[in-house]
Amino acid sequence: MANKELPESVQRVVETGAALGVRVEPKTFPESTRTAQEAADAIGVDVGQIVKSLIFQVGQELVLAYVSGKNQLDEASLAAAAGGGRCKRVDAQTVREATGFSIGGVPPFGLREKLRVFIDETLLFYSEVWAAAGTPHAVFAIDPKDLVVASRGKVSEIASKN
Repeated sequence: MANKELPESVQRVVETGAALGVRVEPKTFPESTRTAQEAADAIGVDVGQIVKSLIFQVGQELVLAYVSGKNQLDEASLAAAAGGGRCKRVDAQTVREATGFSIGGVPPFGLREKLRVFIDETLLFYSEVWAAAGTPHAVFAIDPKDLVVASRGKVSEIASKN
């Protein structure tokens, strides 16, 4: 059942979440939640609770990394986890083509293509994390264990050691 008030991309995340057994209750903000800090400020949570969705090419494969907002992705660690050699960030058009969503709005499920997912292990230190819900202005809360299951992600050491 479609909610006419939600953008189509957010509605797709809600419906896909329901099919996966995850209740998605999107919260929208007039200000952008595109960056981890913007999202944390808008929601009123620690920046570490924000799930950054990052698309990289490892070898010939596109992969998705979910990284805590307080961390930086370690590209060499992601490449090693994915079993490839070189790791490089892709452009906004590639992100949209592969996921069906724009940068800043890529959710953990409902993607256009099936991508292997790698999840920053530090996200599991929280009881609740916040992920993009289909637009740079919409987010939703999820238990990190549910994030792992719903995204079919592999928990990995992919964050830089600061």
